[in-house]
Amino acid sequence: MLVDVGERPPYPSDLSDEAWKLIRPVITAWKARHPSASGHTGQYEMREIVNAILYQARTGCQWRYLPHDLPPKSTVYYYFGKWRDDDTTETIHDLLRCQVRESRKRREVPTAVVLDSQTVRASMNAPKDTTGLDVGKRSPGRKRGIATDVLGLLIAVVVVAASAHDNAIGIVLLDKVAASAPTVTKAWVDAGFKNAVVEHGSQLGIDVEIVQREVGARGFAPERKRWVVEQTLGTLMLHRRLARDYETKPTSSATWIHWSMANVMLRRLTHASTLTWRDPRLASAIPDRRERR
Repeated sequence: MLVDVGERPPYPSDLSDEAWKLIRPVITAWKARHPSASGHTGQYEMREIVNAILYQARTGCQWRYLPHDLPPKSTVYYYFGKWRDDDTTETIHDLLRCQVRESRKRREVPTAVVLDSQTVRASMNAPKDTTGLDVGKRSPGRKRGIATDVLGLLIAVVVVAASAHDNAIGIVLLDKVAASAPTVTKAWVDAGFKNAVVEHGSQLGIDVEIVQREVGARGFAPERKRWVVEQTLGTLMLHRRLARDYETKPTSSATWIHWSMANVMLRRLTHASTLTWRDPRLASAIPDRRERR
């Protein structure tokens, strides 16, 4: 018997009815392919499982600090891990990306990508063999490498130790791009990526162009073609789970990136905006819990 969650006060991270309709077919199909051996249908609605994952992505809380009116951490992590390992999360993300591209009058698959990397500190539970020191930025932790299309939508993600050179990250990203979007023939990168990436791209049929910073530019200055990937990294950091790498497995880190970007695309497709604590509408949109006591 499913737990009745219809009466709980909503969280700003909850899926709207319109957003749930966009991903429900993938989730329900997955559930149908993975029936319980005992025939049990599950105690919690799949929509609430996704709500709990998005809540954690936005707030960055620990698993055991999930609110009591959401499914328990053991249940949520079970589905998070299952969907991570069988690529269900990535499937949801990629389907949403196709819909966003079509809504912008683009083809489903891109022809050009932009590559970049970002160093973030890792938590104490991250194994030492998956972390390192970024010598250039003098920052320990992990590196996230992403490839986006010209709209800033994710095409490929890789998470490695911060000690890895951008060349190694770029080569892996290009391989992922070639596998998932064989139509790509152009890539833009910054000066951190060297000739090894350019040469590897040519072997894959991708023309890699290194975008140099304009002479005399000071401080932050958007670079042509590359600003979209910088914008994507900034948008992802609004999800506090990504403010630091808390994951034991780098694959979990990549999964949180996919969930965070899926959340961004769901809001774009449903034309929803995220309320903030400064927005007076928030007080009226979320019922006071004390009224229910």
